[in-house]
Amino acid sequence: MDLDVFVSAHRAEWDRLEALLRRQRRLNGAEADELVTLYQRTATHLSLIQSSAPDPQLTGRLSQLVARARSAVTGTRRASWRDVTRFLAHGFPAAVYKSRHWWVPTALLSTAVAALLGWWIGTHPEVQASIAAPSELRELTRPGGQYETYYSSHPAASFAAQVWTNNAWAAALCLILGVFLGLPVLWILFQNMLNLGIGVGLMSSAGRLDTFLGLVLPHGLLELTAVFVAAGTGLRLGWTLIDPGPRTRRTALAEEGRAAIGMAIGLALVLFVSGAIEGFVTPSGLPTWARITIGVAAEVAFLAYVYVLGGRAARAGETGDVEAAERSATVPTAA
Repeated sequence: MDLDVFVSAHRAEWDRLEALLRRQRRLNGAEADELVTLYQRTATHLSLIQSSAPDPQLTGRLSQLVARARSAVTGTRRASWRDVTRFLAHGFPAAVYKSRHWWVPTALLSTAVAALLGWWIGTHPEVQASIAAPSELRELTRPGGQYETYYSSHPAASFAAQVWTNNAWAAALCLILGVFLGLPVLWILFQNMLNLGIGVGLMSSAGRLDTFLGLVLPHGLLELTAVFVAAGTGLRLGWTLIDPGPRTRRTALAEEGRAAIGMAIGLALVLFVSGAIEGFVTPSGLPTWARITIGVAAEVAFLAYVYVLGGRAARAGETGDVEAAERSATVPTAA
């Protein structure tokens, strides 16, 4: 594209659109129709320039012009409870469902890595010795030791809030850092699996694996699922940089990035539930079977939410992105 020729051919339309937007009086019918037409043309011009001959100064001017025109055409839109309901009932579960081909394999491979690390640590005393001194290991694994008292070491409410904050931050990092080709996501995921593997290995070597699982499973099923969803989504975002498919790389990253932001909000709610279980159920005096049953019920409810509500919404065309009217204008691309 010859940018100078393109600008010369369409500058009059942009100037006219700007003049209409500056009008202090109410537009008449013909002017309103002209405004809509010029807005649509300018949005198309912006997409063409961004994809074919990006120029920062021109792109900035047209982006501002298109944003002002869109506001004039559609009016200011306010968030409402309808948006919250749509997000929770359709957008979030659909986004999780559509990314299942990433987070389900991530969950299976990560669980296998944690189990392998646990077996390696539990069957190799020299590895255990490199983790801590024998006296410290005994203090960790003995009845009433640190692994057991950890969940009741603080008041339930403050402990639940702390756990929720830490886990929500870890999930957000997986989603944000996915744009760096997913490499930081793999490191965060490995650190989580290493911590889990160390606990499994040390407690199994002390003959107390059942106690450890009884403490971890009530909250850990839902918590780890949320981490796996975040990691899988982050890896998917990183892969978009490599292979955006039929979309332009800019458009693909914008769509996947907006869905990832929505995913972060939804996962924060999921992790709030797991944090509440960890703060109030895990250290409670309930029998182990009752605590695990609560954890399994929460996990089954989340999976049903994703696969039933999310699957139905995804098949209806929901992607987890914002509504079409809120997206930037784009031009068609060849498949």
